[in-house]
Amino acid sequence: MKRLVFVVLVLVLTAAVAYASGDGEGAAEHGGQLANFGWRMLNFAVLVIVLYKLMAKGIKGFFVGRREEIKTSLEEAGVARAEAQRKLDEYDEKLNKASAEISGIAEMIRAQGAEEKEKIIEDARLTAEKMKEDAKARIEQEYKKAINELRAEATELSVQMAEDILKENIKKEDHDAMVGDFLDRMVSRN
Repeated sequence: MKRLVFVVLVLVLTAAVAYASGDGEGAAEHGGQLANFGWRMLNFAVLVIVLYKLMAKGIKGFFVGRREEIKTSLEEAGVARAEAQRKLDEYDEKLNKASAEISGIAEMIRAQGAEEKEKIIEDARLTAEKMKEDAKARIEQEYKKAINELRAEATELSVQMAEDILKENIKKEDHDAMVGDFLDRMVSRN
């Protein structure tokens, strides 16, 4: 109630100051206007009091209800915030576990890669050794083949040279004597 009286008093004084700031002309009419102003102020005050009496409970109920709604909303927001924080912590923990698991998998892949690399290097080394051995065997075969070919050629050349030498040095009589000697030896063996 004190607030209502204060509000009415402020409105009346504000209106009085506004009325008093007029230019002062029409002093005769001033008394009539002042009475008119007084009735208007009284009418306004009665209107404000009637409106207050009629709407006080509704306005109080609105503001009290609004206060309760705000309080409930704040409590719900606090609960929602706590739930969100809990979920954030839970997801953060899951993310940390997933990161650790990814790191473990990456390390395992690196280790397997290193093992695979060593295996590939070892296979390549064994293949290179086998290729060296195969190359040595082929070289050995080629060497033996070349030696055999050289021997055959040398033998052929020796026979050819011996033939040439014999043709030059042996006469018809020497030849007949050798053939006869050979035939005698063959007959004596049988």
